[in-house]
Amino acid sequence: MNNDRDALIAGLIALAGFLKAHAQVPVSAAPVTVRAFPDKGPDDQMRAEVDKVAGLLGTEIDPAHLPHGHYMTGIGFGPVRYEFIAILAAARARHAAEDSYRGCITPDNT
Repeated sequence: MNNDRDALIAGLIALAGFLKAHAQVPVSAAPVTVRAFPDKGPDDQMRAEVDKVAGLLGTEIDPAHLPHGHYMTGIGFGPVRYEFIAILAAARARHAAEDSYRGCITPDNT
């Protein structure tokens, strides 16, 4: 198995065990999401990878994120969710264009 994958799984298990053993440590009521992404490539290649993961999960593609250029699937385990997301070329280009203004404008804090 992949060392990064094994390390992530071991870390999640260790965190769960720690929180279970230390009930006095506060946790957020907010959901926790683990996100993974295919390697950047042509949109059709990334969509195919998400389709493959959806098949492994037994899930569908989430249509709510398609207008934003995110081709994704996911599965929930109570408040914990796993998502596999391809950020398509147009969405990456839009983000890069919007981000290109970062640092160019200084708000007047008066």
